[in-house]
Amino acid sequence: MTLRITLPRKTIWAGLAVLAFIMCLASYTLTHGQTAQPKDKPFVVEYYYKAKWGYADEFIRLFKKNHYPFLKKQIEVGNAIQVTAQSPINHSTEDGRWDYRVTIVWKNVQVAHDDTGDEQVLKQLYPDQETFKREEQRRFEILVAHWDVPIKSVNLDQR
Repeated sequence: MTLRITLPRKTIWAGLAVLAFIMCLASYTLTHGQTAQPKDKPFVVEYYYKAKWGYADEFIRLFKKNHYPFLKKQIEVGNAIQVTAQSPINHSTEDGRWDYRVTIVWKNVQVAHDDTGDEQVLKQLYPDQETFKREEQRRFEILVAHWDVPIKSVNLDQR
């Protein structure tokens, strides 16, 4: 006696799609997730900002006013170790152009991804939340692109 189970094609395809999604998620977590970085090591991220032509000065003015004090508070409470910013001296091609690179050395990967308590800190730093939110919206309206690049050190002496 043979038992044969027949499933509709839609059910099979749906199951395969769910399985593929789970496998992709697991793969992403292993290669990009928090398990890839030791909990006790600093975690470095470079944040790139590309402003509309002619608006880079306004962007950095708003960044210094509304975001940098928040980042300094992150250093003060021990979540971040260092915050630095750079801008290129010369311009490059439009597709590779960026106006500012902000490098943050976080205490560890978990802290870098944990925004618990951020809203309270922002309310303390900026009691006029209406102005703060309007200016932050403007800061991001100025941007053409923004991307984050987690960085790892490469030991050139190790074989």
